[in-house]
Amino acid sequence: MITVQKNISLPIQEWRAYRAILTQAAQATLTAISSQTADLTLVLSNDAQICALNRQFRGMDTPTDVLSFTLDEINPRSGRKYLGDVIISLERAQEQAATAGHSTLAELALLTVHGILHLFGYDHERAAEKAQMWAMQNAILASLGIQVSPPME
Repeated sequence: MITVQKNISLPIQEWRAYRAILTQAAQATLTAISSQTADLTLVLSNDAQICALNRQFRGMDTPTDVLSFTLDEINPRSGRKYLGDVIISLERAQEQAATAGHSTLAELALLTVHGILHLFGYDHERAAEKAQMWAMQNAILASLGIQVSPPME
């Protein structure tokens, strides 16, 4: 089960559009990566909240676009594997979309895929890992009809 939440106030129509793309991107990622059904939570947040989490868990006192918190345990309600939580800053997504020249929805899809790939252990610290992760991101986004630049680092 994919749970999508928000920690910010949004107009209902905007929230529906964001929730839909987050869910579609998450489902496409789960389908591409695993044959097992798994649960995860996506949270749409803002810079202040994600900065606080980044400071608390990574020691970095700055906002970021996406944070992934891997849990890898069994969800007691569903009995399925619970991968973890992905927190996305809508403010970062909007700024990065404008800079890259694509829509906020496309950026949210990218950040969702990126965050979930981290839950599965993908990383981009080394060149070979980065190439593999970017290729996977691009393939998943292409399956959704979305073409964007990789996330800024």
